[in-house]
Amino acid sequence: MVELTAAERYALAQARKKTPLVNEFRERRTFDLDPFQIAAANVLEAGSSVLVAAPTGAGKTVVAEFAVFLAMSTETDKLFYTTPMKALSNQKYNEFVDEWGASNVGLLTGDTNINPTARIMVMTTEVLRNMLYADSDLLRNLKFVVMDEIHYLADRFRGAVWEEVIIHLPQHVRLVGLSATVSNAEEFGDWLQAVRGNTEIIVSEDRPVPLDQHVLVGNKFIDLFDSAGSGATTRVNPELLRLAHSHQRAPHIRSAGRNSHRGGRNKPNYAMNAPLQGRMDRAQIIELLAEKNLLPAISFIFSRTGCDQAVSQVLRSGIRLTTAEEREEIREIVEQRCSPIPDEDLGVLGYWDWIDGLERGVAAHHAGLLPAFKEVVEELFQKKLVKVVFATETLALGINMPARTVVLEKLEKFNGEARLPLTPGEYTQLTGRAGRRGIDVEGHSLIQWSNNLDPQTVASLASRRTYPLNSSFRPTYNMAINLIEQFGRARTRDILESSFAQFQADRAVVDLARKVKQQEETLAGYAEPMTCHLGDFVEYAALRRNLTDIEKQSESGSRAAKEKRSAELNSLRKQLKSHACHHCPDREQHARWAERWWRLKRDTDKIVQQINTRTGAVARIFDRVCDVLVDIDYLMKDPQGTEFSLTPKGEYLGKIYGERDLLIAESIRLQLWNELDVPSLAAMACAIVFEPRREEGLINERYLPRGKFLDALHETQSLWADLDELENYHKLPGTSPLATGLCLAMYKWAKGDRLDNVLFDADMPAGDFVRWAKQTIDLLDQLAQVTDGELQKTARDSLDQVRRGIVAYSAVV
Repeated sequence: MVELTAAERYALAQARKKTPLVNEFRERRTFDLDPFQIAAANVLEAGSSVLVAAPTGAGKTVVAEFAVFLAMSTETDKLFYTTPMKALSNQKYNEFVDEWGASNVGLLTGDTNINPTARIMVMTTEVLRNMLYADSDLLRNLKFVVMDEIHYLADRFRGAVWEEVIIHLPQHVRLVGLSATVSNAEEFGDWLQAVRGNTEIIVSEDRPVPLDQHVLVGNKFIDLFDSAGSGATTRVNPELLRLAHSHQRAPHIRSAGRNSHRGGRNKPNYAMNAPLQGRMDRAQIIELLAEKNLLPAISFIFSRTGCDQAVSQVLRSGIRLTTAEEREEIREIVEQRCSPIPDEDLGVLGYWDWIDGLERGVAAHHAGLLPAFKEVVEELFQKKLVKVVFATETLALGINMPARTVVLEKLEKFNGEARLPLTPGEYTQLTGRAGRRGIDVEGHSLIQWSNNLDPQTVASLASRRTYPLNSSFRPTYNMAINLIEQFGRARTRDILESSFAQFQADRAVVDLARKVKQQEETLAGYAEPMTCHLGDFVEYAALRRNLTDIEKQSESGSRAAKEKRSAELNSLRKQLKSHACHHCPDREQHARWAERWWRLKRDTDKIVQQINTRTGAVARIFDRVCDVLVDIDYLMKDPQGTEFSLTPKGEYLGKIYGERDLLIAESIRLQLWNELDVPSLAAMACAIVFEPRREEGLINERYLPRGKFLDALHETQSLWADLDELENYHKLPGTSPLATGLCLAMYKWAKGDRLDNVLFDADMPAGDFVRWAKQTIDLLDQLAQVTDGELQKTARDSLDQVRRGIVAYSAVV
């Protein structure tokens, strides 16, 4: 232990006096805080906001826990904790209930409403956005907002919500942003400073549990990085480079390498030949990890079907990773958590195969899994009862499921259109799950060798722990209505100019403007040697260039076209010969400088055009959105044409949130859905919210609900086409056509049909159906709030009919 000097002890004591609440918080914990956690906590106690960027598993949430502690140290202060996913909200809710008691904690996730007046509220980010626009009473006494996974604002579908919240939060509210390690944290922090006031950026690159990275070659672990000498964390292991090189140079060795194992004195080096052999199967890898004491493990497979098949493959091998006592505890937990699900549904959901895998310590985790089943897998893994989980990358997003080892079978994934390599950010998120704080001395990542594996590429993924955070913000119709109602057009344009999207665009403009200035200076330098004492050489050079361009044109075409081209050439040649500069003795030297000048001028003009398109880009999109709303009478211009006000139609558009907000509002106004019955309205709401995966969206009309639903659908589709045309006219991107692939299944579900029939018609996993059912419920709930009369009653009844059985189940306890 290092002995402190008297001066150092005095300085430390003085510093601790300034942060009494941080000291009290540290004393209450079983282990002390890391330096970045202390720094962030000090910022909060000093009264500022903070952005914390640190690796997965580093303990960022401790900063959020300190913010909760600060709020609860007062009599009335409130804290909102926002997350990007309902599953993460549920998890944080349960954690806070354990710490602060159920009376102090609430949960709002759209389909769950628990204790909404509590001082600690957990919610999805969209819920807070809606509260801000509605100026909800629940915002009273709000002192802190924690935005977990704040880097989600880069998400192209939902990211704008994060920016809306950050911009519209009252200035007295302190923001606690928790982010993965991003390469432009300072830029993001500068923007937060600009829009939120005092904001400190705390960046930590250190993992609390070191990560050892390996490549599995045959049955041998080979370190990704050289473990010898000073290059321990930066230089690729030479053994891996030799393996890759030997395969590239001599692929024909494969058969010879396998045959040479059959005897003989000179047994080949196993590691050298391993990549030329078959890879270990999944059961063998699990057994190898168990032998090396590297369980529990998460194996990432970028396919839901692949995850399920992996579990089946492992179970067929007869593997069992649990003791009799563990199996008994697993069954008890599963039966307790799944007791609300009707027995007739359990068989449809594959319950018995699923629980067999759990009892043997193996499970899948992906979005297609029933949420109840997914939550059980998470709980059992956290309790070290499930030892191996085959998961898609969604598990890497915030859910508390650290493992000792992470396995990556491939370093590419299908994005819906093509197979693309993992980005450094994705790789970091996935491998960040390896290493359990307070349990493991180190975490392990294991990449399975394949013949096309490039160790240098893997090393670049592993060593680049950061990725850029780029805004996906764009104004929407609902946003425009709400902002104009609160602030008017001029103030709204100023607000939108303060978005991170415009902040980044303006920063890019600064760099571009600097480049333009440099190039203009170079152009001036080029102009001097191209100057001719006989005349305007810029004009002469333009004639030469036009002549050359026409001469290069194809000789094909009609006779008239050829004659026109010939006449142009003759005219240009005459002008060229009669130009004063044509007779200059230094003509060709001037021409060489003129060509350089012209190329640089063309490039400079393009950059200037980029600057013009980026400056005020967000506000220009807002203006186009407003133009659409004026055209269809949702906004009204004042006599001067400079300010807008809401029409009665615009008022209820402000209460409709979602990708198709304008289509929904117009459908209500035109009474397109007034004649629908309960199941038909559920099917219509489903068509509005459903976002199909490739082939799921299209369905033959004979498989759709009949009668009034089909009439209403045709009218809604026609309305969508009209709005799409209007958006195109105003140079706005439209929305995709309605997707009817799930309509029949949702219709039958709302009508009370059995789960097995509904899932057969849906042709999708139960988890996916539940997710879209909850999206349908969200829209039906909005319809019930913004409409009246018979449609309002139908929406409420439809909502109740959809929210039953496995859709109504919630594991929040």
